[in-house]
Parts: sequence; C-alpha cells; structure tokens
Amino acid sequence: MRAAWIEGGRVELRELAVPRLRAGEALVRIHCAGICNTDLELLAGYYGFRGVPGHEFTGTVVQGSRKWLGRRVVGEINAGCGRCARCTKGMQKHCPRRRVLGILGQPGVLAEFAAVPEENLHAAPRALTDREAVFCEPLAAACEILEQVRIPPGERAAVLGDGKLGLLCAQALAAAGARVTVFGRHPGRANWLARLGIRLLCGEKRPAHAFRFVVEATGSAQGLNEALHLVMPLGTVILKSTIHEPLQTDLSKLVVVPEVTLVGSRCGPFKPALRLLRRRQVATAPLIQAELPLEDVEKAFRLAAEPGALKVLVWCSPPDASNAR
Repeated sequence: MRAAWIEGGRVELRELAVPRLRAGEALVRIHCAGICNTDLELLAGYYGFRGVPGHEFTGTVVQGSRKWLGRRVVGEINAGCGRCARCTKGMQKHCPRRRVLGILGQPGVLAEFAAVPEENLHAAPRALTDREAVFCEPLAAACEILEQVRIPPGERAAVLGDGKLGLLCAQALAAAGARVTVFGRHPGRANWLARLGIRLLCGEKRPAHAFRFVVEATGSAQGLNEALHLVMPLGTVILKSTIHEPLQTDLSKLVVVPEVTLVGSRCGPFKPALRLLRRRQVATAPLIQAELPLEDVEKAFRLAAEPGALKVLVWCSPPDASNAR
C-alpha cells in the first residue's frame, strides 16, 4: 500500500505492507484524512516521531468483525492497554502504555489502509460526506472543553487563534450557548463566523484580564502568555496547543497571584461531535484550505505548513473507493 512516511524532518510517499491486525482491530480503507498541527509538529521532531502520521479520517472497514465490516467509520485515536489502573477507571487515553494513532506506537491514517481498534470506531452518519465527517476527531477535541469546564450559557468566552482548531473550539462553545470572541489574524474569516454569532477581532488591542474563560489554540509558544494576559483573576485558561517548543511564562505573577486555573485539554468525545456535525451546528466547508491525492502528500504538508493555512485534506483511496465525497 502507499503511505506517507515521516523521518528526519522529511515527509515522503512510501510503499509499505498492509498493516497486520492485532486482536480486536479492524482494517480500514482510508477515504479521506486531515493534516493537523500535531502532524506538523511530528515533522518538526515532536515525540521523536518516525513512521506513518495522521489521525483524522473517514474510511470503510474491509476486515474485522461482522459488526463493523463494510461500514463507513471515523475513529478515536487512543488505545489503552485495558489492564492498568487507569484503563479500569475509564482513563484509557492516559494509560501509560497507550498507543496513539499516527502519533505513538500505532501507524497513522495518511495511507491507503490503517489498523484501528474496533472499540475506537464510530459509524459515520449517512447524512455526512467524507469531507465533513473527517472533522469529527478535531471537533471532538473542541468538545472536550465542555466536558472539562462548565461554561454557563450567555457567558463571554475568548478563543485565542483563528486557525483550524481555534475555529472549531469557537463553534463548539457557541453551539453550547457561550458568547464567543475569537482573537486572530485573518479578518477574511469574520463574515462566516458572524453568521454563527461569533465575533472575530484582528489587530485590535486586546483587553487585559477581561474574560473568565480563555481557550488557547494559537499553536505557538507565546500563546500561553497571551492567554494569561487575557483571562481575569479566578478565571480559567484551557490549553489546546501541542507544540515542540518549550513554554516560558511567569507562573507566580500570571497564575498563582491571580489564582488562575490552567486546564490541559486534548482528545474528546465523538458522540457530541458527530451530533453537532449532523445537525449542521458547525461549519466545516470554510475550514478546508485544499484537497490533494495521497501521491501529493509532500505538497499537502507544505500547504498545511503555510502561515494561516486551514485544513488540508488528503484523499487516500481511489475515487471509486468512496461514494461519499
């Protein structure tokens, strides 16, 4: 099979063997995969990664149990050992021996085929096209905020960053009833956000300590400091960026004294994400920057790494393998 391969700071297309399945896994023919900032950080050296990247996908199960065979699916990315104390308490994504699709110990989905634990699979609703359903995983990460922090309806919330994840976070918060302001750099995104009741500010001086809830989704090492200057005392900052660079900030002055709560946040629940997509409460079309075939994966990564780029989708199967574009 053809697959993207990251090694030594480079990404290239390679010919690899179709994955062998572990017990409980399904073989998924990948229709569509998305490139996210974490994939770009892997290319830059995050986790010392070497292998097939990618963890956002839609596909069809071509080998596995009768329950899933032939079904169009999306999938969660963490696979715990199932035996340790964390797994038995439902904390599989924090299992010390976990595998993470396309990130840690489990080859990813920027390939024609991928092995995915069946317990991680979710049926893709028929109402959603592949290019819509592929947003389920990053939207689930945005929904995780609402699992971790109670934001009352009508509460003002800020999102730092108007990139791929920031825009999904803003939409998830707005769908839950928050009054959302996004601080970004791309004023051209203001009109479609306004139709969703989301305000985008670019270039204006940011108010100091003005929001009780701030989501940091800048993808930069400076994002934490920016968020801490935006959040009010006793407020909460939710950190979404995964970056290779170390972070530097004055924790005493900006966290301890104002008693700010920091919440690390990553993967999230698929069911509410699929519900938001199915109800068309989240717009995905404006988030698509480009769509390329798998053979152009090097170009796809270059486009995804351009300043201000949104989602780059990679079509991994031949066109006749997916009838849901």
